[in-house]
Amino acid sequence: MVALPLLSIQNLSLLHVGPINLTLCAHHCIGLSGPSGCGKSVLLKAIADLLESNGEMSLEGQSHKAITAPDWRKKVQLVPAESLWWHNTVGKHFEFPIKQAWLARLSLDSDIAQQAVNQLSTGQKQRLALLRSLEKKPKVLLLDEPTASLDNSNTDSVEKFIKEYITDNNAAALWISHDPSQLERVANTTLYMIDGELEGAAA
Repeated sequence: MVALPLLSIQNLSLLHVGPINLTLCAHHCIGLSGPSGCGKSVLLKAIADLLESNGEMSLEGQSHKAITAPDWRKKVQLVPAESLWWHNTVGKHFEFPIKQAWLARLSLDSDIAQQAVNQLSTGQKQRLALLRSLEKKPKVLLLDEPTASLDNSNTDSVEKFIKEYITDNNAAALWISHDPSQLERVANTTLYMIDGELEGAAA
């Protein structure tokens, strides 16, 4: 099956990053590695339209300029390395009840929606932030070290969960990781960023 163009980025630039040209196809995951401070997280925030940038972006052929910022961010979801929590309890951060099957897949307690956020571990927050993003059924996931705080078992669960989501929803992902072995497992292509520029072919 021929991979379909999903997200297209042309001459994107901001701060010390760019110009970036990138095509992300449905069912694909592009890995992104590089030294700290090289611009990886800045790039993801720009793609999520959270930082002002120059250049062109389109989703399924539609320019991001023709899509409202809230709608773009629902379809192109950033899962940051450190998630934000603004309510006291977990469930208030979700529009719908959290799917029990999702909680079980990621080894989260079935009643975690009733728990206080300040009682969660960093790893629990990281997994819940992922579920909070997937609730909106995004077409593109921008993943900033989504397993950095997890042990090997939970890392494996998250990797499989994301890969299945991408396949089942004709979605795609851009995945930042400092672990080369992880990118070998999850990515179809891995790009390296140095001084704000990408090396490698995103074919």
